[in-house]
Amino acid sequence: MKYFQNVFINQIIMLMLFAVSVNSHAQQSPIIFGKTVILKDVTPVASGKSVSLKWINVNTAEDTWSKRKNILVCTGKPIGVMRSEKQYENFILHIEWMHTEPGGNSGVFVWSDANPAEKSRLPNGVEVQMLELDWVKINTKDGVEPPIAYVHGELFGVGGVKTIPDNPRGTRSKSIENRCRGKGEWNYYDVICVDGVIKLSVNGKFVNGISQSTQKKGYICLESEGAEIHFRNIKITELPVGVTSNEQSAPVISGNINMK
Repeated sequence: MKYFQNVFINQIIMLMLFAVSVNSHAQQSPIIFGKTVILKDVTPVASGKSVSLKWINVNTAEDTWSKRKNILVCTGKPIGVMRSEKQYENFILHIEWMHTEPGGNSGVFVWSDANPAEKSRLPNGVEVQMLELDWVKINTKDGVEPPIAYVHGELFGVGGVKTIPDNPRGTRSKSIENRCRGKGEWNYYDVICVDGVIKLSVNGKFVNGISQSTQKKGYICLESEGAEIHFRNIKITELPVGVTSNEQSAPVISGNINMK
């Protein structure tokens, strides 16, 4: 009898510790970084004023993300994401990024459910790839380098989200011009997302796009994937909404619960 009592008590203690851990993570303060940009007579914002962006840690460590003056630093560990406070449907995202390690991997998920899969630790959505140029050399296998397109801003649906690539490389869309810069140099992405269509400008020129995304409303997620990366000047300009059904929208997250 005493054995079963001890087992029961140990189980209760473990459940309490788990609850404390989950609650602590849920109550972690959002990171305030970046801002909204208002286009007069276009942006559907009642106040008409720019506001700061809030980012919520989804499944990374408390020290994965930090601010250094005007720079948002991601350690890359563990793999996971930080999401926007709210969902976005039609919008323009300006984001500047710089890898600090050879072959670094990261990206931004748009129209995402911000609900990471257990195995990959990453959510669904459309990924806007951010790879450091040496990634192809580091991932050479049997003397064959992966396609250079990997490191120049590919676009592709993940987690069941389907898209039609403008410049097909399988199901992915590759940039028609190689414009990304290597470690230690800043890259500039302008990502226009409207009604299931995405157009990507890399360092000042539109070079990639997708259409007919099966999910076209959701969260914006910044990705942590193994290597340190820096972000700056994140700006979001909301555009007028379109006709988007529940089936084309990611579930709305209320607290720790996903809800339609």
